[in-house]
Amino acid sequence: MPGVTLTIPFIWSDDCVRHVPKGEIWVGVPTEGTEVPERATLIRESLIEAGAAEHSAVPHDDGALLAIHDPALVAWLRDGYDEWLTSGLVEYPGQDRIVPYLFPTPAFSGNVPTRLPTGIHGRAGTFAYDTMTLVGPGTWEAARGAIDAALTAVDLVAVGKAQVAYALCRPPGHHVTRDGYGGSCYLNNAAVAANALRASGHAKVAVVDIDAHHGNGTQAIFYERGDVLYASVHVDPAAGWFPHYVGHADERGLGAGEGANLNMPLAEGEGDGPWVAAVEALVEEVRSFGTEALVVSLGVDAAADDPESPLKVTSSGYQAGGAAIGSLGMPTVAVQEGGYHLPTLSSLVVSTLEGMQSASH
Repeated sequence: MPGVTLTIPFIWSDDCVRHVPKGEIWVGVPTEGTEVPERATLIRESLIEAGAAEHSAVPHDDGALLAIHDPALVAWLRDGYDEWLTSGLVEYPGQDRIVPYLFPTPAFSGNVPTRLPTGIHGRAGTFAYDTMTLVGPGTWEAARGAIDAALTAVDLVAVGKAQVAYALCRPPGHHVTRDGYGGSCYLNNAAVAANALRASGHAKVAVVDIDAHHGNGTQAIFYERGDVLYASVHVDPAAGWFPHYVGHADERGLGAGEGANLNMPLAEGEGDGPWVAAVEALVEEVRSFGTEALVVSLGVDAAADDPESPLKVTSSGYQAGGAAIGSLGMPTVAVQEGGYHLPTLSSLVVSTLEGMQSASH
């Protein structure tokens, strides 16, 4: 849709570039980090070029954050790096980022009660569930700024200043559970936004997740709630893709949340046709749920050139998927999730938002 002016406002936090992952440790091998600050700055530049109005993220208190996340997780992310610096681990063995080496799973302790370790290197595995998601200088500030961006977008939508608002969240968040982080995510921006929309008076809220990977954190947070629908299209975890253990089609919710969860895993190599059809199916589920407000986990890593997934969605596919979502015509907060191919990332985000805009008018 060349030449279209993007009227969807976007929210920016200067803090979002403060997190520099430096690298990841994947299957024991140090690798170059892909969730880099340039992701956010490139998207911002393209949004401004497309004519979108920028709003600065407004600081919010911790109320909405703590309604979703365990206070212990929040305290760890806020304070842990300072303790790491004073622990001596930067000098020996020479690690200047928090990375766990031990995870206190049930396989570790059996029926024996565990106690919190005194050493921070021991405690790191209490909250992190992978070795890829390192905490360093600026990680907390960036993650907290992303929450403020998401909540500022909620504020715009809740008072009717915009029907659709886009929060340029970095780091992403949909892999974060109530009390654990991983998958290059630290705080769950989408879940906090969805709960804030509920608190603003919308009886039922849906989260539509179009990131290439299943949002295990968002699913876990709402899995037993009947007031928030989680609906996701993603590469099939059974084919060996993160998050591996969950994201299957038969996961439909539990207790009060039974039926309020819909996963549509796709086989490797699927392109626009199956992907757009899955997005349209998610949209129909949102309609039948009686949804009053929507959160979109807007990841664009299902793109053909992205290094993080085997799906082959094009710019046209993202625009069509955005149009399907926009056809719902309801108050909508979009939050940025994945997307790691820097040459195409920002144009794919703009294409998705253009699709949403074209259908919502």
